[in-house]
Amino acid sequence: MREFLSDHPTLRGFLIIGAIAAVIVALSLQPTLAALSLLASIAFALAIAFFVYLQWRDRRDEISTWPARSLLAFYGGAILIVLSLVLYFADPPHGLDAVAFLVIIALGGFSMFRTWRDQHQYG
Repeated sequence: MREFLSDHPTLRGFLIIGAIAAVIVALSLQPTLAALSLLASIAFALAIAFFVYLQWRDRRDEISTWPARSLLAFYGGAILIVLSLVLYFADPPHGLDAVAFLVIIALGGFSMFRTWRDQHQYG
């Protein structure tokens, strides 16, 4: 049996997942799991925000020398992304709202990327 499971790591992984799911159902730990999931999503969002803050802090002197139009496009894209994420965590979108959320994130990111690239072209 040991050799069979060592030869099939995917099956071994699914059996482990199944055992964890069985323990959760048998002990009625669904509310605890939901609370842990909520805490993990909050921690993930805070980690991303901290990383973005550190990146901004390292480059804020350079960004402050950009023209006003570039500053508006860059910070406007950032604010658009932040507001979209806040609304996403407040009430997760479904259907066409989810598509609109992804489009807004993509447009805000493209605005920031394009502004950053335009300010770093020398020549």
